[in-house]
Amino acid sequence: MLKKILIGVVIVIAGILGYATTMPDTFRVERTVSIKAPPEKIFPHINDFHQWTDWSPWEKLDPALKRTYRGAGSGRGSVYLWDGNDKVGAGSMEIMASEPPLKISIKLDFSRPFEGHNTAEFTLAGKGETTDLTWAMFGPSPYPSKLIGVFVSMDRMIGKDFETGLANLKGIVEK
Repeated sequence: MLKKILIGVVIVIAGILGYATTMPDTFRVERTVSIKAPPEKIFPHINDFHQWTDWSPWEKLDPALKRTYRGAGSGRGSVYLWDGNDKVGAGSMEIMASEPPLKISIKLDFSRPFEGHNTAEFTLAGKGETTDLTWAMFGPSPYPSKLIGVFVSMDRMIGKDFETGLANLKGIVEK
C-alpha cells in the first residue's frame, strides 16, 4: 500500500513539474484607471520617485522601509533603491524613458525575496476631461516562476496592488 502511495505522489509531482514547462516564457500584468485630470497633472506623480511614497501600495507595508535616491531628481536616469521587510523585499527601479506626459518606462530589479528583472510601464491617454492611466509590468518567466505560477497567479497576486496604487494616485490627483 505504501509503495502505491509513493508511486502516486511521484506521478503527481512529475505531472506538476512537467506542466510547469508548458507555462509561458514571459508574463504581463496590467491595470487601467480613468482619472478626471489631464495627463500633465498626473505625469509628475509617477515621473518623480520621491512622490511614490504618497501613492505606491508597497510604501505603507513597512514603516521602517529604507529608501535611497540616486541620479536625476526625476525622469530619465532617476534611481530608487529600497530595502524592507518580507512584504516589500529589496530592489531598485530606474527610469529608462520619460516621454512627458504620455509614457514612463522603468527598469525594475528585485533582489529579495527572489531575484527578478522586469519592466514597468505607465502610459497616459488623455480623453477629453479624463485620462486613462495604465500600469503594466512584464518580463521573463524562468522555470522557478513557472512552477510557482502553477499554484499562484501572478496577475491576481500583483494586480490587486496595481489597483490599490492606481486608486491612491487617482485620489491624490482628483483632490
